[in-house]
Amino acid sequence: MKKLIIAVVVIWVLVITAGVTVGIVLLSGDDDSDNDADRDPTPSQTESSPSSPPTTGGSVPDGLESFYGQQIAWESCGPNQCGVLEVPLDYADPAGETIEVALEMAPATGDRIGSLVVNPGGPGAPGTSVAEDADSYFADELRQRYDIVGFDPRGTGDSSPVDCLTDSDLDAYIAADPDPDDSGEVEEVVENQEEFWTGCEQKSGDLASHVSTIEVARDMDVLRAVLGERKLPYFGFSYGTRLGATYAELFPDNVGRFVLDGAVDPSLPTLEGSLSQAEGFETALRAYLENCVDSGDCFLGSSVDEGLTTISDLLADIDDEPLPTDQERDLTIGNAFYGLVTPLYSEDNWPYLDLGLEEALDGDGSTLLLLSDFYGSREGGEYVDNSLEAISVINCLDDPWSVSAEEVPDYFDEFEDASPTFGRVFAWSLVTCHGTPFETSEPEIEIDGSGAAPIVVIGTTRDPATPYHEAVAMAEQLDSGVLLSREGDGHTAYNRGNDCIDDAVHAYLIEGTAPADGKEC
Repeated sequence: MKKLIIAVVVIWVLVITAGVTVGIVLLSGDDDSDNDADRDPTPSQTESSPSSPPTTGGSVPDGLESFYGQQIAWESCGPNQCGVLEVPLDYADPAGETIEVALEMAPATGDRIGSLVVNPGGPGAPGTSVAEDADSYFADELRQRYDIVGFDPRGTGDSSPVDCLTDSDLDAYIAADPDPDDSGEVEEVVENQEEFWTGCEQKSGDLASHVSTIEVARDMDVLRAVLGERKLPYFGFSYGTRLGATYAELFPDNVGRFVLDGAVDPSLPTLEGSLSQAEGFETALRAYLENCVDSGDCFLGSSVDEGLTTISDLLADIDDEPLPTDQERDLTIGNAFYGLVTPLYSEDNWPYLDLGLEEALDGDGSTLLLLSDFYGSREGGEYVDNSLEAISVINCLDDPWSVSAEEVPDYFDEFEDASPTFGRVFAWSLVTCHGTPFETSEPEIEIDGSGAAPIVVIGTTRDPATPYHEAVAMAEQLDSGVLLSREGDGHTAYNRGNDCIDDAVHAYLIEGTAPADGKEC
């Protein structure tokens, strides 16, 4: 999923949900052959926890033999199995410092055919949570046939997480005005940015230069070998599609059955990507308002335009005077922005946006603050993961382009054309990487995945975080890309009640039968 925060406001992809709704949280080569032919005959075929070193198949990069040949010491963690994977901090120096990547596996519930490695998005989201909640993310058909293997990408979750700010500083960071109105607020943006990068440098050091998407993809190939898979079965959501496409470019011969849902355009630079997402969230907000109006007696107005005016006026009022909540914190304009956009990731969550806006119009910011906290992984007064910090560090390694605060107004017109409601906020996100002290040692790559098995790329027509045209672009760029389209609202398509999508995904991952390119659901 693209996540929305950078410096004052980062607006990049983080999968907030892939089959798991906000409501759950608030309320509590040739790959058409049998998949077994691509796997090694190790105990991992029949046991939940591999108990002997795997045979990797294929070549092992020089100097990485010990990593590719390691054995995971799986241990029980509730109903699942947990372990750690050792990888080099710097792949250019495999004999140097190492780091550990956290793993969690939800064992297959039936006739197992392999290990399905998964990534929920971000960058910054911990993938072990997907295995922990595997029954919510995946249908029974997949749960029966695959071990679901989640990993926290390096720099995130429990995998040597990068650290930049204290929890109280993160509170102030996300509460700040994402569209500064005067010189004082602009200066606050600049200071927040400087404090963020200084904090990352002091707290994370060299680690923060080695959490790029390319390095995570290299970790995935080590994981593939250790799991005993000659070809990697993979399911990536949102940013996880970029990760999957990167893997396909680096290791095309090792690509198994790949599904990339909520796909991003890997060729888009930061500016064009931000404009694309601004347009996507504008489309999602208008779809939400159209649904409200069509249902009759919409509390926001009798037309979409009236609803947009009501919301804009509400945000302006909150900017002038934060709203009280049932917590010790007021709802600031920054929190209100995240509280507004978070439910737009899924139409299942529109009722929570209804509640939040109705309360806010009555002077109570409690639900919008709760939605903002959900976005930031804040629970019980603390942040339960480092996704708000990791997303900026990873994205700025992958593409460090930025503008200074003085240059941002030069971009207002094109951003407001893309999104009259959110445009200026997305324009201010262009300052995110300004002043970063970190550089990746990995060379730039152009992604086409030449030589890879068929890769199923899924796009949803009114996806706010990864707009549909980006999925079209990814499918076109991948030599073996197969486009599968879902007509509808929300971020990602699988396991959202569309049988056509789910059947196509299951047919490929389980039987090896890819859908026809261009199939629409």
